[in-house]
Amino acid sequence: MTKKYAKMVVDKDFRIAEIDKRMYGSFIEHLGRAVYEGIYQPDHPSADKDGFRKDVMELVKELNVPIIRYPGGNFVSNYYWEDGVGPVDERPKRLELAWRSLETNEVGLNEFAKWSKLVGSDMMMAVNLGTRGVGDACNLLEYCNHEAGTKYSDLRIKHGYKEPHKIKTWCLGNEMDGPWQVGSKTPAEYGRIAYEAAKAMKLIDPDIELVSCGSSSTSMKTFPEWEATTLEHTYEHVDYVSLHQYFGNADGDTPNFLAKSMETEHFIKTVISTCDYVKAKKRGKKNINLSFDEWNVWYHSHQADDNTMKREPWQKAPALLEDIYNFEDALVVGLMLITFMKHADRVKMACLAQLVNVIAPIMTQVDGPAWKQTIYYPYLHASKYGRGIALQPVLYSTKHDTKEYTDVFDVDSVAVYNEEAEEVTIFAVNRDLADSIEFTCDIRSFEGYGLIEHIVLTNDDLLASNSAIKQAVAPVTVNDTFLDNGIIKTNLRKASWNVIRLGKK
Repeated sequence: MTKKYAKMVVDKDFRIAEIDKRMYGSFIEHLGRAVYEGIYQPDHPSADKDGFRKDVMELVKELNVPIIRYPGGNFVSNYYWEDGVGPVDERPKRLELAWRSLETNEVGLNEFAKWSKLVGSDMMMAVNLGTRGVGDACNLLEYCNHEAGTKYSDLRIKHGYKEPHKIKTWCLGNEMDGPWQVGSKTPAEYGRIAYEAAKAMKLIDPDIELVSCGSSSTSMKTFPEWEATTLEHTYEHVDYVSLHQYFGNADGDTPNFLAKSMETEHFIKTVISTCDYVKAKKRGKKNINLSFDEWNVWYHSHQADDNTMKREPWQKAPALLEDIYNFEDALVVGLMLITFMKHADRVKMACLAQLVNVIAPIMTQVDGPAWKQTIYYPYLHASKYGRGIALQPVLYSTKHDTKEYTDVFDVDSVAVYNEEAEEVTIFAVNRDLADSIEFTCDIRSFEGYGLIEHIVLTNDDLLASNSAIKQAVAPVTVNDTFLDNGIIKTNLRKASWNVIRLGKK
């Protein structure tokens, strides 16, 4: 039997691109307990004067989330932003159609903008192009970004927010190709309304960046024709196209589950090709970049969600999409992050969906603590150490096949060079479930660098999960990694997420 191994060469001149910090963004939707009982619970012992849970804020700040998409998601396609501004006691309650819940509008645009600043994040705002249109999008932008002296900017000031929110990044609707979406569109219909909205919004604020809706998944019958058709309309006025992708392991096939990041690779390459086709057809000069603004593992809670929405609708903040993540889920999250880094030249934004309680790295108990799920850790490490220049890895690894994928690398890896901090970080996942794998990495171009630490996330139980009581899955630092004459040598433990940090001596 062939001995399994992985070898990599990392050179400071093999540059992919500077990683946009927004690659480590996240997402909060008015869905389930993400907002109410998540970030906001006025009667919680840790609540601040505005009702925000400070224990949650501390966990979010630790992640250093650069941008957060808001307020949806499916929610936005029937959302009236005006309901969530002004005096709270005058705000109406509405039937929320996407998740069949009751929206009280206690938290709205201004409250979320305040919370975002408290946790150090920018906002990525979505506009409703499902049940509303161009005029409403323009009104919202004027309310958020215009200084003063107009109807909606003066309304913001009247509501107690003199300074504009200056939101730079805007999504033109959400998953408009999906029949589940309220107000879904054909490619031509969406292309037209997105074009008109983009054109008008950039007249109001030419400095904003706009994200055009891409396909909701690679399984959509219209993929990638949706991108080709819609960008024919929107190319001149938008800057990004969105990608959404979720993975699951309902059949318990872990090797196949850990290979699914190859589907992420395929998705990215196909969308890039389609964007470049439209660019060529338009005789354009700019690249349309990618915003992977929904991604995660999501499958644990599907049946419970269906039962709640069908049998017990119109609850305030029902427990929806509350996946409890296990160790193998964390490995898949790590593999997806590695894939994004490898495409830093075109993937400029990504939003882990979502941030609190709803398919999230952070969970809360109503009157108890907030705690870290297994997926918190690869997300934390990438956000903390994955800032800088993504380096093109020259990677050799033994391979295996799974039910759906062939030639799957036993080890997937990428490196990031932070010039300012004079640090290099290698991220690696060993997909092998039975054995550790010998890993060597040539970093001789980084003369004078030494080993800082090797962080490992692993567990003998692939289904191990965390709770408010016990962190069964948490990273540790190991001391069996060596650097000699520019060559790193280590054994990557079976089924493990690895962060190898190096710095200038």
